[in-house]
Amino acid sequence: MNFSTIIIALILSGINGKELFKIGAIFEESHDDFDRNINEFKQKALNAAIKLINDELRDNQYELEAVQVNVEIDNPFGAITAACTLIENGVIAILGPSSEDNSNVVQSVCDNKDVPHLEVRWDDQPVTPIINLYPYQDVLTRVYMDIITAWEFDSFVILYENNESLRRVGELLKLYDNKKNKIIVRQLDKAKQGNYRPVLKELWRSGAKHFVLDCSIDILEEVLRQAQQIGLMTFKESYIITNLDFHTLDLEPFQYSETNITGMRFIDPETPTIINLASEIFNISTSVADIPAWKLTLDMALVADAVIMFGQALKDLPVNFQPPSLTCNSTDTWPFGSTLTNLVKSLKHSGFTGNIQFDNRGFRSDFGLELIELKEGGITRIGNWTTSEGLNISRIYPPPPPPKEGSLANRTFIITGCLTEPYIMRVDSSIALYGNDRYEGFGVDLIDELSQMEGFNYTFSIRTDGKNGNLNNVTGEWDGMIGEIIDGSAHLAIGDLTINSQRESAVDFTTPFMTLGISIVFQKPQKADPSFFSFADPLAFDVWKMLAVTYFGVSIIMFILGRICPGEWQNPYPCIEEPEFLVNQLSLRNCFWFMTGSLMQQGSEIAPIAISTRMVAGMWWFFTLIMVSSYTANLASFLTTDNPEILFEDVNELVAVADAKGIKYGAKAGGATASFFLQAARETEKANPIFKAIGEYMSAHADDVMVPGNSQGVIRAERENYAFFMESTSIEYETERRCTLEQVGNPLDEKGYGIAMKKNSTFRSILSTAILKLQEGGKISDLKRKWWQEKRGGGQCPETEDNSSEALDLKNVGGVFWVTIGGACLSLVFMFVEMALHMLKRAFKTKIPWIKLIMDELTFYFKFSGMVKPVIYEHETPESCSNKSKSKSKSKSKSRKDSNDSINLQSVPYGFITGMSQERLTRTDTHY
Repeated sequence: MNFSTIIIALILSGINGKELFKIGAIFEESHDDFDRNINEFKQKALNAAIKLINDELRDNQYELEAVQVNVEIDNPFGAITAACTLIENGVIAILGPSSEDNSNVVQSVCDNKDVPHLEVRWDDQPVTPIINLYPYQDVLTRVYMDIITAWEFDSFVILYENNESLRRVGELLKLYDNKKNKIIVRQLDKAKQGNYRPVLKELWRSGAKHFVLDCSIDILEEVLRQAQQIGLMTFKESYIITNLDFHTLDLEPFQYSETNITGMRFIDPETPTIINLASEIFNISTSVADIPAWKLTLDMALVADAVIMFGQALKDLPVNFQPPSLTCNSTDTWPFGSTLTNLVKSLKHSGFTGNIQFDNRGFRSDFGLELIELKEGGITRIGNWTTSEGLNISRIYPPPPPPKEGSLANRTFIITGCLTEPYIMRVDSSIALYGNDRYEGFGVDLIDELSQMEGFNYTFSIRTDGKNGNLNNVTGEWDGMIGEIIDGSAHLAIGDLTINSQRESAVDFTTPFMTLGISIVFQKPQKADPSFFSFADPLAFDVWKMLAVTYFGVSIIMFILGRICPGEWQNPYPCIEEPEFLVNQLSLRNCFWFMTGSLMQQGSEIAPIAISTRMVAGMWWFFTLIMVSSYTANLASFLTTDNPEILFEDVNELVAVADAKGIKYGAKAGGATASFFLQAARETEKANPIFKAIGEYMSAHADDVMVPGNSQGVIRAERENYAFFMESTSIEYETERRCTLEQVGNPLDEKGYGIAMKKNSTFRSILSTAILKLQEGGKISDLKRKWWQEKRGGGQCPETEDNSSEALDLKNVGGVFWVTIGGACLSLVFMFVEMALHMLKRAFKTKIPWIKLIMDELTFYFKFSGMVKPVIYEHETPESCSNKSKSKSKSKSKSRKDSNDSINLQSVPYGFITGMSQERLTRTDTHY
């Protein structure tokens, strides 16, 4: 077949007298009917293009002929064989094939022989010197992105068919801000069985509304049909179809679903050139070719464009141009291949797919396409996209209805504002932004919420001088945003615009959308140096005083109870039943020593015996347990935490300590905060003396303490010993980002921010009502949290816990004092009961009246004459020791009585003799 083709070419060349140049084309065979038909029509497009270019080159000395070879899809060996066959037949260029594997090996052969290679397929990684007329994918991704942005898809679903389609739309994930927006990626049919319903059902259940669909044209119609069956083709859903042959489908079943289906195309089937090409390809007369023109795919048009553009490049061939005479087995290359390739790439051609032009890298990156939309009645052109101008929507909307009385619908407002964080700020973006997209912030979001509620349009106009508005007392004119409202250059003003009486006399304000007050921003307190008596800090001074009183009080009570309680008077001679004297260990100094040992948790050799004294001791031990434990715990807290040195806690202390501490304070010059204090300084009688003093200080030191803006004041407060007065909301914003600053004291006044408008505006009540609805719904709180704590570095400073420890006062430990007092009182009761019972027993034994015994005892107790008490016996002592002991004891008693009542120290325990007078103690008797 190849030999006969060459013979026919030579015969034709001899007949016509023209040189015949051959263009090789590799087409791929397919067992699929759809692909087979497409391949057949691409071959017809090639022949139609050859015919068109030969007609155009009729006056030239050469003409073109197509040499076609068919190979199997994804058969690289067959593709190499076909390419070598075409090169050996002297083709000056090779067109195709379409599959990636086959195309790569053909490209390798063409590069080796320096033969031009023409491509019309999608390639995500094109290389040079290949000539690919398919639009460059990076630019197509920009097209998708512009449409998504114009359609305001904050969140959407990407539906893809296979790896190739995923690579095609995957670049969207890099361009789109997936931090703010949610993007879901789903493959239509992993099993490749033609059932897309499971994935579509999942998306239907999730409530997805926006879809970007990328799939081949042979399954696109079926995907849309199954989506319609699932219920994903209603007025709520929107689709962006990336397939550039979308217009070739029969879309009549989807015309009345009210679904917004948007596509794009390079081919306009209504243009005469497309109609003529379709008539050649589909072999139909031009009178009815407008019908098959809708079936013309991008691949067919690109094949025709590639051949015609290549044929036009032959016009500029050098004189010595010769077709190649090569074989794949040799190492020779065609010397004119690079020249021909460069000629093609340098051309600018207006083809069937629009303007064709290659950039300096050899990619078709400068092109334009049409934006289409499916409507009732068919496909409608709604705009276009070009590399230079981007997306241009020309959709014709119906005229808006006239606004209702008392409604803001369809009105357009000019919003004035100043660039003040976080109310209005410029958007940080690497690409150029226009209009309202340039700004963001709390005020921008608030206006947007109001516009959605009331249906009005708006445009922001930003002041460069940053002035909210002040009255010039000389000229009587307002500057800043208030001035713009008055002269009519703006309809609304929003920002940190404080509502005050002076401004309300000039403009109207809505209901305040935010309440605030003047406060102080200052550096957080630093850690204070420990004092000399820092060990006493865990307990308050009142507690220390009460502790001392309790210590002395309980010691004295213990001493009194010890004297009164009979049980505390003990026999110094255990073997003598009826001693003449009893001793008591609870002297005053022993009581103090006992209390001291218990308080220090060391104990002592003193041990109470009576019930009442033991009860007092028990209550004291309980008291010391609680107090020592509380002191120890709080001491640990004091040692491990920082106790800040607070210079001042409110405005009163600031004024009082400013000179002593070297603290300067000021406000924004010309702002509402400075006016608040300066006005107080001018008022002589009604003004608050503190505010007046602040105003006088600011006026006298204006050059030193006043700053041009809030940002400068905050920076100065962060770096110097400087207190800056500003609105509490602005302080909240700054302290979320500057962790060394804090708000000091409560707001000094109460005011609000509102939206300003011209005096007696008819829409004031509408906007005020809308603001109240936003406040009731919590939307304004959400916006404040968004811009104060989340956006632009918010939330950097976590809420600091108060690590400072406070000394325990009487409120903390008062209970243990009352328990101790109660125990002491109860011990007094037990003491009287014990004494009464003891005297009753003694009265029974001695036959002495009970009252007399009680009086005698009390008289002795309250003389405080010593710790030795004489005993009077009125009966014989029972025999408790040996007779010898009795006689000795009697003789001893007598001798002691005769010797001025001396007592043997060796026979008395140490605790019993404490407090006895030295005159009555001797060491002469050592019998015991």
